[in-house]
Amino acid sequence: MCGIVGYIGQQDVVPVIVDGLKRLEYRGYDSAGIAYLQDNDIEIQRCEGKIRNLEVLIRGNTTTQGIGLGHTRWATHGRPSEKNAHPHRSGDTVIVHNGIIENYVELKKNLTQEGFIFTSDTDTEVIAHLIEKYQKEGTGDLVEAVRTALQHVEGAFALGILNRNEPDRIIAAKKASPLVLGLGEGENFLASDIPAILNHTRKVIFLDDGEMAVLQREGVTVTRLDGTPVAKEVQHISWSAVMAEKGGYKHFMQKEIFEQPRALLDTFRGRISRETGEVFFEQFELTPAEAGRIDKIVMIACGTSYHAALVGKFMVEEMTRIPVEVDIASEFRYRDPIVDKKTLLICISQSGETADTLAALKEAKAKGAKTVGICNVLGSSITRDADGVIYTHAGPEIGVASTKAFTTQLVALYLFALCLARAGGRMPADQAVVLMEDLAKLPQQVEKILEEEETIRKLAKRYADRTDFLYLGRGIHYPIALEGALKLKEISYIHAEGYPAGEMKHGPIALIDEKMPVVALLPHDSVFEKARGNIEEVKARSGIVIALVNREEPEVEEKADHVIRVPATNNFLSPILMTVPLQLLAYHIAVLRGTDVDQPRNLAKSVTVE
Repeated sequence: MCGIVGYIGQQDVVPVIVDGLKRLEYRGYDSAGIAYLQDNDIEIQRCEGKIRNLEVLIRGNTTTQGIGLGHTRWATHGRPSEKNAHPHRSGDTVIVHNGIIENYVELKKNLTQEGFIFTSDTDTEVIAHLIEKYQKEGTGDLVEAVRTALQHVEGAFALGILNRNEPDRIIAAKKASPLVLGLGEGENFLASDIPAILNHTRKVIFLDDGEMAVLQREGVTVTRLDGTPVAKEVQHISWSAVMAEKGGYKHFMQKEIFEQPRALLDTFRGRISRETGEVFFEQFELTPAEAGRIDKIVMIACGTSYHAALVGKFMVEEMTRIPVEVDIASEFRYRDPIVDKKTLLICISQSGETADTLAALKEAKAKGAKTVGICNVLGSSITRDADGVIYTHAGPEIGVASTKAFTTQLVALYLFALCLARAGGRMPADQAVVLMEDLAKLPQQVEKILEEEETIRKLAKRYADRTDFLYLGRGIHYPIALEGALKLKEISYIHAEGYPAGEMKHGPIALIDEKMPVVALLPHDSVFEKARGNIEEVKARSGIVIALVNREEPEVEEKADHVIRVPATNNFLSPILMTVPLQLLAYHIAVLRGTDVDQPRNLAKSVTVE
C-alpha cells in the first residue's frame, strides 16, 4: 500500500505518472513501479527504493499510447524488493493495489492448485490472477472479470487495472482505501491522493466504498460493484499543493490523528476470528507448547513506545497471569538483565531502527531469550533481527510526535495478549470473542471522539498560555497520563508532567494553584472512586480540573472545570480512547502557540544514535 497514479489521454504517460508519484513521496514508501502500453504490449519497470531509482530504469522511455499506471509501495506482505513492487501482472492484466486482502492465503492456495504461478510474496497478486481467471472463463470483458473477481476478495482495496487488449480504458475500484478520479479535457486521472493529479486538474470525483469506475479519454463512468450506475458529484479543489499533501489538514500531525480509525482497523483486520476467538499473525506464531515455556515477559522501548509497553504490561498480565517487566531500552542494555530461554522479549519501535532498542534486542538474544518486534516499518533492522514480528500497519507517520503509531501499538499489544492467553489455555473462546467484538467497535468510537475536535480546540484556546500542566491517571491509564504530558511537551514546549494519581500527595501537589490545569483520566473502573478523590484534592487547592470520563459522572461534572466524555469500552481498550482527546488538546495548544507542530525543535522521528 501507499501511492497510486493512473493516466489515460494524449500526453506521454511516463512523465505524467512519475511526476504524480513524486508528489506522493511525502507518504513514505519502499519501492516503486510503472506500467504502460507501448507498441500494443505492456511495459513494466519496478525497483526497490526511491523513485529516482525508477527514473534510471525508464530514462529515455516514451510512449504514444497515453495510458498507464504507477505505484509506490509501503510493504505489508513481503519484504521491500523488485519482485514485490507493484504493478503486478497476470497474463494480459496489470494491477496496482493499496490495502490488505484478508483471505489472500486461501485464494492463493486455490489459484496455485489451478495452475497459476505466483512470482511475489504479496497479497495483491491474487487479485491479478483472479481477474485473468474470470476474464478467460467469462465473456472476456475486463469490467465483468473485475466485478466477478472482487466478489471473492475480502479486505481493503484501491485498485487500478489495465489490460493489453483494452488500450482505451483503465478500471478503478475501491473499498476501505482512498481513491480519487481527476477529470481533464481529453484525458483523465486516477490517484490514491489528490496531490498526484493537482498539477493537471482541480476537478475531481471521490469514489465511495463498493464503487467502480471506467476511465476513458472522453470521460469516466461510475457504478456500484454490482453494475448499478452511480451519479457522482464533481468537486473543485481549491487547496494549494502543500495543503493537498496533507489532505486539507493544516499539519501532518492533525492528518495522522484523524487517520487513526483506518490505522486501527488495518492493524487488526484479517488477524482475528470473531467466531472462534483466535488471533493470527503473519510473521509470528505461538504454539501452546511455546506459550507454556514462557515464565516471564520483558518489554523494552523508548519514548512513546515505552508508554505503549507500560499499557501492554497491564493487558498481558491480566489476560495471561504471566509476569511482565517493562524497561527503557537505554537502561536495559547497560545493566546485566536477567533473561534466559524461558523469557519472551518484546521490543517496540515505530521505525524499527531505534538504536537503543535494537541494541537491547541483541543483548537479549545473546542471553537466549525468544524475541518479538512490534514495528510499523517492514524490513527495518528490528524486524530482521527479531525471531518474530507483529506489524502495526499504521502507514507512514510524518509528524515527529507519534499519534497513530502509538494507538496501533496498543492494538498490537492487545492482540498479542489475546493470542498468548488463547495459546496458553488461559482464556476461553467465548471470552476472547467478546474482547474481539469490543475491538471491532473501536474505529467507530475513535471517529466519534474526532467529531468533538472543535470543542477541544476551544478548550485549548483557553489554556494555551499556561506554563505548566499536570496529567493524572491510575492503573492502566497512568501510562496515558505520561503520554498526554509527553505530547504537550514535545510540540508546544510547555512543561508537563504525568503522574500516578496516588502519588500526587508525594510531591506534585505542592505545585497546584489556580493557574495550573490538571488533566485527570477518570474512566469508571475499579479505582474510579480513588481517582475521583484525587480531583477533590486538586480543587481544594484551587487547581483547574480537565476530566476525561467514559460515562455520565454527575459528581465529577460538579467538581471539574471541564469534562470530556469518550465512549465506553473494556478496560484494556479504554486507554486508546482516552489518548485521542489528549492528542487533539496538545495539537491545538501547539498551533495556538505558533510552534512547528510537525517538526518540533531538537527532536527527530527516528533516534538511530544513542
